[in-house]
Amino acid sequence: MGPRHRPPACPAVVWQDTRTDALTRALAEHEGLFKEKAGLPLHTYFSGPKIRWLLDAYGLRERAERGEVLFGTMDSWLLWNLTGRHITDVTNASRTMLMNIHTLEWDDELLAAMGVPRAMLPEIRPSSEVYGHTEAGVPVAAALGDQQAALFGQTCFEPGEVKSTYGSGSFLLMNTGSAPVVSKHGLLTTVGYRIGDGPATYALEGAIAVTGSLVQWLRDNLGLISSAAEIETLAKTVDDNGGCYFVPAFSGLFAPHWRSDARGVIAGLTGFVNKGHIARAVLEATAWQTREVVDAMNADSGLDLTTLRADGGMTADNLLMQTLADVLAVPVIRPMVAETTALGAAYAAGLATGYWPDLDTLRANWHKAAEWRPAIDEAARDREYRNWKKAVARTLGWVEQEG
Repeated sequence: MGPRHRPPACPAVVWQDTRTDALTRALAEHEGLFKEKAGLPLHTYFSGPKIRWLLDAYGLRERAERGEVLFGTMDSWLLWNLTGRHITDVTNASRTMLMNIHTLEWDDELLAAMGVPRAMLPEIRPSSEVYGHTEAGVPVAAALGDQQAALFGQTCFEPGEVKSTYGSGSFLLMNTGSAPVVSKHGLLTTVGYRIGDGPATYALEGAIAVTGSLVQWLRDNLGLISSAAEIETLAKTVDDNGGCYFVPAFSGLFAPHWRSDARGVIAGLTGFVNKGHIARAVLEATAWQTREVVDAMNADSGLDLTTLRADGGMTADNLLMQTLADVLAVPVIRPMVAETTALGAAYAAGLATGYWPDLDTLRANWHKAAEWRPAIDEAARDREYRNWKKAVARTLGWVEQEG
C-alpha cells in the first residue's frame, strides 16, 4: 500500500467543533505568545488545539513523535493523496496556531506550548508552485485556505482591498500588504498568499461562524421555509424586522468578540412578530455581523472601507445584498464568478504553470455582475445598530464554565 492510500488514523474534526474549549482555557497563560507569533487568539476555531485533542483522545502521541502519524488540514490530505507528499501552504499553516507568521515556519515555542510534535507536521510551501503530479501525470500547482483563495479570486492584490465570502459562515479579508498587522480589535492576522519564492502577502480576517447555516437552520430545524432560496420571499412579506433581532451564536461568537460562552438569542419578540419578521432578522444577522467586522477592520487598518466585494452562495439573495449596502453605507459588488474560492485556486495554479503571466492579467479577468448602493438614512442605520448590539450583549455568559 503506497503512501497515497493509507487510511486516516481517526475521524476528522471540523472547525465548528467546540470540544477543545477546556483545552484553550487551560492554555490561557500563553495567549500573548500565540497572538504575537501566530497572529491568532486562543479559540476552538483553529486546528492546533484540535491536533492536541486528537493526540490525547486517541492515544496517538508516541506514534506522532516517531512520525508514524501525520497531521494535515484538508489541503494536506488532498496533496498527500494526489502527490504522495506531506505538505501544506503558508495560508493553511498560518491557521494552525503553530506557524510563526513572521518566519513562515513551524515555531518550537508554539509547538511546545500546544504540545504538538514537529515530526507529524507537513512541510510548509508557497501557495502557488508545482508541488508534484498525480499518478496520471497532472501537475498539482496551488494550495490556499478557503478564504485566502477567495481573496485571490477577487483579485484583492492591493493593500486595503476587502472581500467577503458568504457561505455557511462568512469571512471578510483585507489585504494588508507585505507586513502583518496585529489586530487590536478582535481580528485575525493571517497570511493572504505567497506566490512562488516571492514575499508573503498578509491579511486581516474577520470570521463569522453562522450566516448561511442560519438559513439552513430555519429550514431544517424550524421548517419555516422548504428551501434556502425561500428566505428572501418570506422576508419580503414584511417591510422591516418588526423589532426582532436574531444573534446566531450557536457555537459562540467569533470576530470581533471571540466569546465561546455565548449562545444564540432571538430578542425583541412581541405578539406582533411573525415568521416574515424572523426571516428578515435572519438576513439582517448576516449584515450586522459583517458591520461589526468592518468597523474592526477600519479601526485596525486606519482605512475606511469604500466598497465590499461579496461572493459565495448567499450573494444570490438580492435582499441580503441590499441590506448589506444599507448597513455598511458603502456599495456592495458581486463579481461575474461568485464561487471565487475555486477561481482563486485556479488563478494560483495558472500562475504556477504559466497559464497566466502575472497578477495584472488576473485583475483584468475580474468583472462586475451587479452592484447595490445604500438606500436608508443614517439615523435609521444607527438606531438598528444600537438594537443589534443590545441583542449581542444578551448572548454573553450563557455557558457557565465548570470548575
